[in-house]
Amino acid sequence: MGTKRMLITGASGFTGQHACEYFKTMGMEVYGVVNNGKIETKDVHEIRCDLSDKEAIETVIKDIKPHYLLHLAGQNEVKASWENPIESFEINTFSTLYLLEALRKHHPATKIVIVGSALQSDLSKLHALPHPYSLTKTMQIVISRSWEKLFSLDITIVKPSNLIGPGRSNGVCGLFAEKIAKMEQGNSKEPLQVSNPNAERDFLDVRDAVDAYGFLFEKGSKGEVYDIASGNSRTLKELIDTLKQLTPIVVQVDYQDNSKKGDPVRINTKKISELGWKPRISFNDSVQDSLNFFRSEQLKR
Repeated sequence: MGTKRMLITGASGFTGQHACEYFKTMGMEVYGVVNNGKIETKDVHEIRCDLSDKEAIETVIKDIKPHYLLHLAGQNEVKASWENPIESFEINTFSTLYLLEALRKHHPATKIVIVGSALQSDLSKLHALPHPYSLTKTMQIVISRSWEKLFSLDITIVKPSNLIGPGRSNGVCGLFAEKIAKMEQGNSKEPLQVSNPNAERDFLDVRDAVDAYGFLFEKGSKGEVYDIASGNSRTLKELIDTLKQLTPIVVQVDYQDNSKKGDPVRINTKKISELGWKPRISFNDSVQDSLNFFRSEQLKR
């Protein structure tokens, strides 16, 4: 990729921090857009910008003229989407539209990777969407594919499964790992609360996900949607059992409903696998690294 300019939105987030480090290591000039938070990687150009401000976005695109754009920014909380669905649309859907329009007007040659969600659906299933968050992310795909077709922008869409690994995350693995790290230091005495231990997830290491994004910048096809995942489905109970094996303390868990059955995880990674990409980091190593991250956070207090 040489010394090309990479623009990353959501650069201070869980995936964004790893993406900044990854593309910096690849020898790129990295610009990170943040609204809140701070980028931890050295020598990354940090840009403060609210992605719901279309004029501000246009200024960023005109100033940087990125060769590559990795769009990670967004609101990823289902609960928040119920509480304020309009805000969810502004953050997830309209910010994507503003970015694509700015690129269309000022730098249409940019290679774009839009990172969506495994919770996105296709248009034939809109009537069955489970929450506003899923709708906002589904519309993000609709807009991205439309701008690719209508205006010939070079857009690839990626739908990752549940990302885990080192760093602060709102995902279930990060929440459990942080709780156990607090327990180890005597800073929490309440048991882990798990509403449905049989719920299934496909857990993918965040570092593997970022590697997949870099891979798709080079080998992904314009207009395609790629699912990325580990290919292995695990229950939340399996996740907790793994964490319990990695800690010297006795972890009390309150399983609130053992009777529910988990929906099977169906993620088709055939497209990206056929291009030659596959994950490299094991589930156990990802969970261990997540727990170690929160242990180090506790020691800083």
